[in-house]
Amino acid sequence: MNQSTDASRQPMSGRKRAAVVGAGLAGTLLACLLTQRGWHVSLYERRPDPRIHGCAAGRSINLALAERGLHALRQAKLDTVVMPHAIAMRGRMIHTLDRPPAFHPYGKEASEVIWSIHRGRLNLCLVEAAARAGAKLHFNCPVNALDLEHSRLVTADGATHSFDLLVGADGADSCVRSELARHHDLGIEREILAHSYKELEIPPASDGGFRLESNALHIWPRGGHMCIALPNVQGSFTSTLFLATHAAPDTYASFENLSNGQTARAWFDKEFPDLSKNLPALESEFEAHPTGTLGTLRLKRWHLDNKVVLIGDAAHPMVPFHGQGMNCALEDAVALADCLQRQPTDQHAALQAFATERQPNALAIQAMALENYVEMRQRVATPDYELERELSAWLAQRHPYHFVPRYSMVTFSRLPYALAFERGQIQAGILRESVAGCNSFKQIDLIGAQRKLIERLGRIPSHDHIS
Repeated sequence: MNQSTDASRQPMSGRKRAAVVGAGLAGTLLACLLTQRGWHVSLYERRPDPRIHGCAAGRSINLALAERGLHALRQAKLDTVVMPHAIAMRGRMIHTLDRPPAFHPYGKEASEVIWSIHRGRLNLCLVEAAARAGAKLHFNCPVNALDLEHSRLVTADGATHSFDLLVGADGADSCVRSELARHHDLGIEREILAHSYKELEIPPASDGGFRLESNALHIWPRGGHMCIALPNVQGSFTSTLFLATHAAPDTYASFENLSNGQTARAWFDKEFPDLSKNLPALESEFEAHPTGTLGTLRLKRWHLDNKVVLIGDAAHPMVPFHGQGMNCALEDAVALADCLQRQPTDQHAALQAFATERQPNALAIQAMALENYVEMRQRVATPDYELERELSAWLAQRHPYHFVPRYSMVTFSRLPYALAFERGQIQAGILRESVAGCNSFKQIDLIGAQRKLIERLGRIPSHDHIS
């Protein structure tokens, strides 16, 4: 390629150049972290600048910010910028058809909360932070091709941009991953969920307040499908319907059967009557908002030699049912920046260290997210689940160094996902065995449950990642 077309030559300072493709959450946080550590960072984003054009409605699930994501924001000193846009969710509010709503606290401590935040507002905060940090931002700038031999990328306007490191942070439909896969076997495995989602809005009440309990994540479990609702700071809720994509003999309903807003309203009135009355624009939103697909993608290979690495949804798309996709992606950004800082002269070793650390953890949270869908839409409304929750809390209180509920390990600590998954599986077995055949907490053999716990699980490891 002609050097005169190169739009990003080596800076005079000799700083390393990082080209980050994707100005979403992981890409912008990474840009902040790398510029703070002396890198020259250029961000390339195919979408318009959200500082000018805002964000499209109905395209993304509201996000649940947990300890891992908060820790990542703290590393870039952005937590104080972001948190005014977040609202605390202290537990799940379960809405069943035959009982009043029931509140299930997330943890035993008042500090054990997750935070609902609008994806667009968070992204805007991070874009602004990346610009302040000194990253060069290119919007409306799709990447058309990669020239890895010469460490250059080609954007849609025909310009070439050189880099020392290329980071694919461009989401589940990553163009960087697609370009790499054309020439290298990444070991891609896709698992598409048979369910899809659609977002709807619960507006503020007439007095400007919340129509539902504001400090809760609301769930309407219906076995084969469900709705959830997350609060927004301005008094609204973002509600999401998760439903089978296609009609089938074993599916009660599907998006395929809900052909228009009027049909959807009639179905909501029957399935979610208390929710339906709080969705005044259901008909128009159901028809206007896109139906999103859900899936998991696993890669055996996240990086190419010392030149290219994938992070966030570009490396490990997952279903949203543990609320950890964003938290995991932000954790990726911190881990990559740290690995590059620890190995400043050996970029290949840094990228390998990053992949070695993060890949097992990504596989673990992907598996837990899939499992949590069954829990949210089905198990939370069963008697066995209630007994397991009671026993879980009882064991956690009496044996805090042996038993930590899996949700707490994932959400309120930074214990590696893989370790939380491993311990969680053992704990789940103990809970299931202990409540089997019991109709009340008094019938549980508590001594036997404690014996199983001590026999099967050692003390939780002392680890810097435990908050």
